[in-house]
Amino acid sequence: MKFRVERDVLAEAVTWTARSLPTRPPVPVLAGVRLEADADGTLTLSSFDYEVSARSEVPADVESAGVVLVSGRLLADICKALPAKPVDVDLDGSKVVLTCGASRFTLLTMPVDDYPALPGMPDVSGSIEAGVLTEAVAQVTIAASRDETLPLLTGVRMEIEGEKVTLLATDRYRLALRELTWHPASPSISSAALVRARTLSDVAKSMTSAGSVDVALATEGPAALIGFEAGGRRTTSLLVEGDYPPVRRLFPESTTTHAVVGTHVLVEAARRVSLVAERNTPIRLTFTEGQVVLEAGQGDDAQASEALEATLTGEPITTAFNPHYLLDGLGALTTPFVRMSFTHPSKPAVMTGQGSLEGDDDPEFRYLLMPIRFAG
Repeated sequence: MKFRVERDVLAEAVTWTARSLPTRPPVPVLAGVRLEADADGTLTLSSFDYEVSARSEVPADVESAGVVLVSGRLLADICKALPAKPVDVDLDGSKVVLTCGASRFTLLTMPVDDYPALPGMPDVSGSIEAGVLTEAVAQVTIAASRDETLPLLTGVRMEIEGEKVTLLATDRYRLALRELTWHPASPSISSAALVRARTLSDVAKSMTSAGSVDVALATEGPAALIGFEAGGRRTTSLLVEGDYPPVRRLFPESTTTHAVVGTHVLVEAARRVSLVAERNTPIRLTFTEGQVVLEAGQGDDAQASEALEATLTGEPITTAFNPHYLLDGLGALTTPFVRMSFTHPSKPAVMTGQGSLEGDDDPEFRYLLMPIRFAG
């Protein structure tokens, strides 16, 4: 095997393909990245850990075709450090020689025959605009749990009904829902899947260069998986098994009180006031006609308060939230104003975006936040 490839092209492809390699692989070959040089001028890089697979195709000047398996992380580190010149890769017996300008590296190969075959890509279910997918995933994955002892809640539930896709995530303290439209392969498609939040985030961040991302879903059979493909990159992931809790019903059908505040000013004020909030202590919000007062700290501890302009519809209300979760929800909004809707001080509040102070809110993205009880 012998080929030449541009350094930036190789470095980017290796980094992307190696990003999901296991830190402690169950078998040594799973720490490898498979390089396949094809006589038609294509270099294919792939990785697989039995759960997530990644495959990237880049152009290369192939002198002789072949397949080799080398340490993925080491190759990624080397490629990032190489000078900005073409890279020559040559298989010499059981070693791979990388030459780039005056730099020369020799890597040991792994037994390529022991490497598992990558799962096939299911039939394409539809496509989503890359920008829409990136925004939607970022808004929802903030609410997914990081606790691996509850694997169900580390996933994002994806519900597909025709042209509408709904993403849902919760860690039991907050719940994020985002609705978006896509281009289904079949207008009558109806499906649901639980996808790892980490996988979705990776896809949304790394497939943004293409105009749209193809989504392939196989929910039946022993290997239920989801696949994404765009711009020469393809990744698949096994779906999370289990029944997701019926979280949609947590959103109230109607609310009695709502307040509208400038998103940016509320974020800045919440950041300032939360500086005195000790770990696990809430930030209090008191809504009255014309203003909201943010407070944190009490007793002999450091204290802070700040008043902001706000419009209130309904009765005055005082509630309290985890400052980190509140800021996560505000940061996910892309609108100049936020509407906070309440049914009761001790019941969850719903945050939605609003384009203008007097306009309607946009229910496309909803963030439900559990309040914290506070002294006084």
